[in-house]
Amino acid sequence: MTPTDAVINALDASLRTLFATPFSSRPLGRATRSVVDTTSTVRDDHAPQQAPTPDTLTPEEKRTAGALMRVNHVGEVCAQGLYAAQALGARVFSANDTLAKHFENASQDEADHLAWTAQRLHALDDRPSLLNPLWYAGAFAMGLVAARCGERVSLGFVVATEQQVEAHLAGHLERLPANDHASRAIVQQMKEDEAQHALDAQQSGALPLPQPVQQLMRAAAKVMTTVAHRI
Repeated sequence: MTPTDAVINALDASLRTLFATPFSSRPLGRATRSVVDTTSTVRDDHAPQQAPTPDTLTPEEKRTAGALMRVNHVGEVCAQGLYAAQALGARVFSANDTLAKHFENASQDEADHLAWTAQRLHALDDRPSLLNPLWYAGAFAMGLVAARCGERVSLGFVVATEQQVEAHLAGHLERLPANDHASRAIVQQMKEDEAQHALDAQQSGALPLPQPVQQLMRAAAKVMTTVAHRI
């Protein structure tokens, strides 16, 4: 793939994330099996199981669940931006197609998350963040910076990001209404996938990021989640 092709792919990914209806490769309620090309191993990928009967939520519980799932949807928009930029950087800055495919494979899981959270928002009669283009642009810029700093740093950025997201999702499991089984199943599966992404990046040679950088990442994430909770 030429650098021009890589740029076109990145632009296409941006447009699909922001303006197309997302579809998942793991439909809700059905398990699938996939091969992770970068490690040549087979793992079971399970879609979250939908509740057998419709959830009974009060208006307040629906608002709470909707706000939390909007934040999670924003996180998946950002994940698409990060991985698209890092795949682009791997091809343009270091001509490492294997690493680019590593990022693209992880992006496929995140695309499932994007579709699941969008579907759940619709079911809760809520909406995505109005600032999604801004979130995507910021994440894409950070992904490019990480890629420019080198392959191991880019992988380290994945580890730090996914570990923060995993902790964030654990907090959402505590805050979601107990009887919102559909949202909880989605968040639980997302949490497991993010942990796997961090492990994959570590095993691929990730370089741990300095604590000041991780603190800055946490601060940026806090701003995003606070704003996205309402807007």
